[in-house]
Amino acid sequence: MKVHAIIVAAGLGTRVAGDIPKQFRMLGGRKVYEWSLKTFLRHDAIDSVCLVLPKPASVRPAITDSKLIATSGGENRSQSVRNGLAAIGARDDDIILIHDAARPGLAASHIDDLLAALDQADAAAPALPVSDALKRQTGTLLETVERNGLYRMQTPQAFRASFIIAALNRPDADYVDDLAAVEELGVTVKLIDGDIRLDKITYEKDFKSMAQLLDLVSAPVRVGSGYDVHRFAPGDHVTICGLKIPHDQSLQGHSDADVGWHALTDAIFGALALGDLGDHFPPSDPKWKGADSGIFLTHSLQLASDKGWALDSCDITIICEAPKVKPHRDAMRKRTAELTGLSIDQISIKATTTEGLGFAGRKEGIAAQAIATLCQKRP
Repeated sequence: MKVHAIIVAAGLGTRVAGDIPKQFRMLGGRKVYEWSLKTFLRHDAIDSVCLVLPKPASVRPAITDSKLIATSGGENRSQSVRNGLAAIGARDDDIILIHDAARPGLAASHIDDLLAALDQADAAAPALPVSDALKRQTGTLLETVERNGLYRMQTPQAFRASFIIAALNRPDADYVDDLAAVEELGVTVKLIDGDIRLDKITYEKDFKSMAQLLDLVSAPVRVGSGYDVHRFAPGDHVTICGLKIPHDQSLQGHSDADVGWHALTDAIFGALALGDLGDHFPPSDPKWKGADSGIFLTHSLQLASDKGWALDSCDITIICEAPKVKPHRDAMRKRTAELTGLSIDQISIKATTTEGLGFAGRKEGIAAQAIATLCQKRP
């Protein structure tokens, strides 16, 4: 016994705008049909996949795979499926999964559930119970239709091959869906839980809603840059990105002069279009004398959160001749991660020199620049 998948992609898709059929339009960086095609090809239980293309098959798949077969469709859906069955050479004891190319939300779990359902029935399909009130209109009159036991059918629909082959054997076969073809044969059907991700793209507006369902819509992003500098003063350490580093001098500043976190805080304010560090924490205010710069960074993060944004990543560059930053870089990233709530791999801290040029080259102080990326928080 083998398991085959047929993806019906032969329709003209006339209910969406433009000359390109919906199944060949782009969605999230790939053609609509390629989403389900890749899912079938990657599934270990699937032995072959037949892609049924418009007649004549003027479009050829860009994907190459030993499992993939391409053939032309027929005049209607049933004929296209029959062509797919012939192309894969299905045997009576095989299993066939038939899927609409315009349903890109297929997941491996759907395939697993369908194959498991065939242990109890001759056919299986995903279905969503009708939850809205149903009405039948005759002229200006409405009649309520009982919705109990009514389902909205989806694909893939799975069959023991002998039944679907027999059902479609007539040249005039023309069914609204593949289950309709076998219903008159009295086969047993197992319905599995449907999934809104398996909904079909039918109209132009469906592209946007499907992209949202598949989480393909990029969240809005804001980017800010920050820069800070502090001169050296007598002392025995410098504080950079929350870490005290032994040195023969300290950095002069009204707070703890953490040049790295000051630059990052300024970058967050910049992304929010909320001014700079001095606007929020004036150096003329004595209460900030010697303050931990973590207070400043925490405040900027809270302002971002209040406005619906969250820090997603940051890149901080420390510019100095001394002290050496590289030996302390991972510890600085860890401290920054602890305060911001980011993971280590979302935080970049680098160091460079100015080749002896400028105030940093003359070892008069340390500068830092930072870039902060903020993403809109999901509801």
